Amino acid sequence: MESSLPPAEELVLVDRELARLDAHRAQLLVRRDWLLRVLHAPVAAPAPVRPEATPRSAQNVLLSLGGGLLAVAAVAFTLVSWGSMGIGGRAAVLGAVTSAALLAPVALLRKGLRSTAESVAALGLVLTLLDAYALHRVALAGTGALAYSAAAAGVLAAGWAGYGAALGRLRIPLPAAVLAAQLPLPLGVLAAGGGVLSFAWAALATAVLDLALARRTGPAPVRITAFATAGVLGGWALLTGFALSAGTPLRATPLLLACAAVLLYGAVRTAPVALPAAALAGLALLASAGGLLRSVLPEVWTVPGYAVCAVVLAGVALRGRGVVPAARAVAAGAVRRGLGLAGGGVLGLALLWALPPVAAGLLGPLARTGAPWSGGHAEPLLEGYPATAPLVLLLAAGALATVPRGWARCGALALTWALLTAVPVSPGLPYAATLALQLLTAAAALGVAVRPALLTRGLPGPEPLGAPVRSGGPVEVVAWLAFAGGLMSALGAVALGLDVRAATFAVLGVVLALCAGVAVLGTGARRLVAACGAVFAAAGLVGAGAVAADAGPAAAGLALLVVPAGTAGAGAWLRRRPVAVAVEGAGAAVALCALGLTVGRPALLALALGLAGVLAAATAVRPERRPVASWVAAALFLSGAWVRLAVWGVTTPEAYTLPVTVPALAVGVLRRRRDPETSSWTAYGPGLAVTLLPSLLAAWTDPEWVRPLLLGLGALVVTLLGARFRLQALLVLGGTVLALDGLHELAPYVVQVVGALPRWLPPALAGLLLLAVGATYEQRLRDARRLRERLGRMR
Repeated sequence: MESSLPPAEELVLVDRELARLDAHRAQLLVRRDWLLRVLHAPVAAPAPVRPEATPRSAQNVLLSLGGGLLAVAAVAFTLVSWGSMGIGGRAAVLGAVTSAALLAPVALLRKGLRSTAESVAALGLVLTLLDAYALHRVALAGTGALAYSAAAAGVLAAGWAGYGAALGRLRIPLPAAVLAAQLPLPLGVLAAGGGVLSFAWAALATAVLDLALARRTGPAPVRITAFATAGVLGGWALLTGFALSAGTPLRATPLLLACAAVLLYGAVRTAPVALPAAALAGLALLASAGGLLRSVLPEVWTVPGYAVCAVVLAGVALRGRGVVPAARAVAAGAVRRGLGLAGGGVLGLALLWALPPVAAGLLGPLARTGAPWSGGHAEPLLEGYPATAPLVLLLAAGALATVPRGWARCGALALTWALLTAVPVSPGLPYAATLALQLLTAAAALGVAVRPALLTRGLPGPEPLGAPVRSGGPVEVVAWLAFAGGLMSALGAVALGLDVRAATFAVLGVVLALCAGVAVLGTGARRLVAACGAVFAAAGLVGAGAVAADAGPAAAGLALLVVPAGTAGAGAWLRRRPVAVAVEGAGAAVALCALGLTVGRPALLALALGLAGVLAAATAVRPERRPVASWVAAALFLSGAWVRLAVWGVTTPEAYTLPVTVPALAVGVLRRRRDPETSSWTAYGPGLAVTLLPSLLAAWTDPEWVRPLLLGLGALVVTLLGARFRLQALLVLGGTVLALDGLHELAPYVVQVVGALPRWLPPALAGLLLLAVGATYEQRLRDARRLRERLGRMR
């Protein structure tokens, strides 16, 4: 074999071709293996379709439908075709069909067809009902329907029970017998002419029998049915007792007591329902006892009577562990909790009834119709409300105070405050006594807020008297409740004190002392809030003094500046303590109110702004307040100067802007010395813009030459300084203002020249300019870029 290639190169080509052929052969072998597996793989059978219904469920549906259709046919036969047959035929048909339906399940059960037997047995039970109906229509038509129904229900219940007992494998007859047994007693009472109360007694007696049956060991369907029917009939009896207790409590009391006894027995014997059953029993006891009290007491004592019963029941339930006999400790505990829940619920409803006097005590002073210090007092918001409402609050507070739990102590504290707030409203106390009581309430509540552990002594937990207060613990909750109540009582006393001048000063003085005491002796956020309250009370005293001196609003505003002066001094004494921030913040709020009062008189407003600026400047001496107070002082001084200039009728803008520019530039110089990297826009831009820009606007509208000249000179100086010290802000602002000021001076001449030229000349000149710029566009870009770089290198 000859080739034109050298042997070495030809050998390389042969090796490459063999390698390619080997790779292709390997791919073909893999494909061959896959094809063989596909050809010889067994064919997969299709997955069987899962039936949507089981044979048993399909059988039950068919049997139920069949039995139902047969029952419908039997009813139709009895009601429609009964009259067309003789007495013998009637008896023969009903007897034969009923006997066949009742006997067929025996044979079906022997063959194991239980479901079919159930359906046929159910048909037989329906046929016995039709037999009873047919018997009444034919042989006992003169018997009363209710009496016959009661007797028939009893006979059917007994027959069905015997039938179910004989065929124990059937599940329908025995529960059906239980349902039929519910009718004899109630229907018998109605047949005898009994009323609603007698019917309720019959229902209760039947419910007792049901409970006895449910307690026996037997089939679960029977026990469940008996328990359900006992609940229905017993509930009817209980509701009847509640309804009768509202009108005739003496008649309803025995029924309610009987219901309570049955419920307690069921609660003790049946642990799963012990809690709701005991709660219902407690409500029945309270309805009976409260109804008896209502029948012998005046109407105003109705709610307090129920409240007393509720407290007694709750106390017995929570403390009398041996009172309720229980077979098991779990059931006994649930019974006690249920009775306590019933007592607490009724007591809560009584408290809701007693709350309107509390709201009237708080909001009554705000319902003033006359002017302050007029001597008149607000009319009572509640007319004719029972004066016994505070007794409910007193009773509930005393009851909660005896419970050694943190939530109970908190509730007792809140109810005590509500009682003291409502007392002046219900009995209608005189003005002086009401005011004194509100102040005493505020003092007592704030005292508890300072020492809350006095009310939580003896509570189980890690917070005895003197222990550190934990956030969210009972001591802290008591403290906040007392503090909130004290503040609301103090505000109510202040509003009530506005009726009389002397009372206003006395109340504000007492509130000031109370808040100051809490601010000194209290802890946490309550101390800060109390400090603010003390500042506002002091402001109220100063304002009231100004009004008493017949000073106008502006003079009163000046007088109020005494308060922020005092808070500034207190802040300097307190220094970095948290309460200092609260005191000075409240003083700042009073200062804003003072400035607002002086707006009507600009001269006094300027004076007030200056005095407030002095206070802010004095505060800025302190290092911790300097960042904020210094700017506030500058703003106040500047505002005062502007108001004074406006009062003098000064309209020159430089008089308003230069007082800003000079200190701003001084601050900028100091900042640049401290931090040379500071931008000139940050250091000097605001100060220069405040004067240059308003002056430029004024110069464009000023017909004289003095302001444009002075503005141009100033802008020239600023521009030169910017160029000398390489400061971008000075160069840009000064140069821009100088150019615009010069344009303003040339504008009249430009207008004259343009007016003298032909109309075609300006467009022509504009076109030539555009052509020149376009021709040198690249050079102009380089010049603009160079100028921007130079400006960017400046500060």
